[in-house]
Parts: sequence; C-alpha cells; structure tokens
Amino acid sequence: MRWGLNYQQYGINPQLVERVKLKMKNKAVKDRIKKLTENLTKADLQDPAKVHRLVKSSAVILNEKLTAAQEHQMVQFVIIQKIDPKNTFHLIKLWGMFR
Repeated sequence: MRWGLNYQQYGINPQLVERVKLKMKNKAVKDRIKKLTENLTKADLQDPAKVHRLVKSSAVILNEKLTAAQEHQMVQFVIIQKIDPKNTFHLIKLWGMFR
C-alpha cells in the first residue's frame, strides 16, 4: 500500500469524510456497508468498475450525493492504495488514515 499520501491529497473532502464517519456510527448503516464489503478481495479493489459500483452503492446507503469528480477521486484513492481486505495490517493503516 502507498501510505505516504492521505485521502485529502486525492481531493477527497474532509467534511465528506467526517459526515460519513458520523453516519457509520448508526448500526443499521454500518451493517449495510459491512454487508456490501464483506466478501471483497484485493482483486475486486483493483478493478475500477467494481470499485466504482462500490462507491456508488455506498453513497446510496450513506445518503451522500457525490459528483462524478468525487466518485472518480474515491475510485482512484482505493485503487492506488492496493488494499488487501484480508490483510489486518492494511486495515489498521486504513483505520489510522480516517481516525
């Protein structure tokens, strides 16, 4: 994973991140997002089409209206991070980025 850059350097708005973090405290929302992401693989998170669908689906669950530019920024961020959802170290590092 590329840990030198944070989400803001990809143009992702900190206010959006804060709103999402707040919404994720709602158990129903968290459970829906968890269900959406539970079977993802590293390969899934390297596939731009799959990541784009994931971003769009997450935005619907979170009731966030994203512009095409915001969607693109998020897709690029996920792909560049080379996230392996089965790697605990990767998940800890991601958690740290968004604390």
